[in-house]
Amino acid sequence: MSRESAGGGRVEGGPTSFGSAGDLASALRRAAAAHGEHEKRIGEADANWPDWYATYMVSEQSGAKPPQ
Repeated sequence: MSRESAGGGRVEGGPTSFGSAGDLASALRRAAAAHGEHEKRIGEADANWPDWYATYMVSEQSGAKPPQ
């Protein structure tokens, strides 16, 4: 799977899956924490947060560099 990342690069990854609802919830919490840091860096709310979260979560599973 390849898609445009929230940071403008490409994210290469295979299928992204979670073993349970708890695993997905944990991944969302990690993405939320990282996204909070991202919003601090950019100094404003990120209206494109769904794409940022998706890119972060796919990167986390594939081992790619996560978005900043």
